[in-house]
Amino acid sequence: MKAAIVRASGRPPVYADFAEPVPSAGESRITVTAAAISPVVKSRASGRHYSSSGQFPFVAGLDGVGRLDDGRRVYFAMPKAPYGSMAERAVVPAAHCLPVPDRLDDVTAAAIANPGMSSWAAYTERARLKPGETVLVNGATGTAGRLAVQIAKHLGAGKVVATGRNAEALRSVAALGAHVTIPLGEDPAALEESFQAQFAEGVDVVIDYLWGPSAERLLVAGARAGAEAVPIRFVQVGAVSGPEITLPGAVLRSSAIELMGSGIGSVPLDRFVHCIGGLLQAAGPAGFRIAARSVPLSQVEQAWPEDDSTRRTVFTLDGSTA
Repeated sequence: MKAAIVRASGRPPVYADFAEPVPSAGESRITVTAAAISPVVKSRASGRHYSSSGQFPFVAGLDGVGRLDDGRRVYFAMPKAPYGSMAERAVVPAAHCLPVPDRLDDVTAAAIANPGMSSWAAYTERARLKPGETVLVNGATGTAGRLAVQIAKHLGAGKVVATGRNAEALRSVAALGAHVTIPLGEDPAALEESFQAQFAEGVDVVIDYLWGPSAERLLVAGARAGAEAVPIRFVQVGAVSGPEITLPGAVLRSSAIELMGSGIGSVPLDRFVHCIGGLLQAAGPAGFRIAARSVPLSQVEQAWPEDDSTRRTVFTLDGSTA
């Protein structure tokens, strides 16, 4: 079969032939129609992700959309290694297949599943978001962050605060439901003042896609301005701005901040699948919006380095379009 094959660490996938997977008992074979690039897919392909096996070659991709042998259209996740979703066919545990609602086309379903799941799982499995609570999304201008704002509103958040490095993009996030936007390009004193003002009013949950300096400032501001002994659930999801921070111990000793992560290993895989099921069912009725472009899988080598955070690149194998 044709597939996007990662042959060595640091190299983009190549479009070439790969042995076809054979299903075992309890597994389903899928004829793939759409599979999206995501930060975790790119990180695993580079060998830098904490869940990378370090074994090559393998087929890129963690999830996608396709048809079962009986013709049913499904979303699927986590093909068994060395196979991935960016191929003509994939094999996954039957429990990792979910029906795709009729009103979602293949490209949209493939594009929205991973970035939407990142915040859906963070809200429901880790932060346990309650209706009426205030959410701050750190890094709200990328595809995942924009969905995090929309999903927070859908799940009942009473107020959503959004941060981002691109002031113009932040204005579009306000149209998606953010009540307050904070540009991270402010000078340090102004940014600290903006953060503290929000924590003084009350922030219950922080969903962090950036880590790095902005996360440091948020944690310090939460400790300084948050109400005494009132928890702030800080959920770390991505590290776009850097893999490490400097965190003074006094931040945790002087506050009720609850620092946790949401990702592979922190949430059981079956719960991630459950979250994606909820997301897919809600996407149409809630009107979740995501920017995506479809590219034939045969062009993977050219499209891979052009992918960015402003829209999802979805590889198609049957001519599907968004």
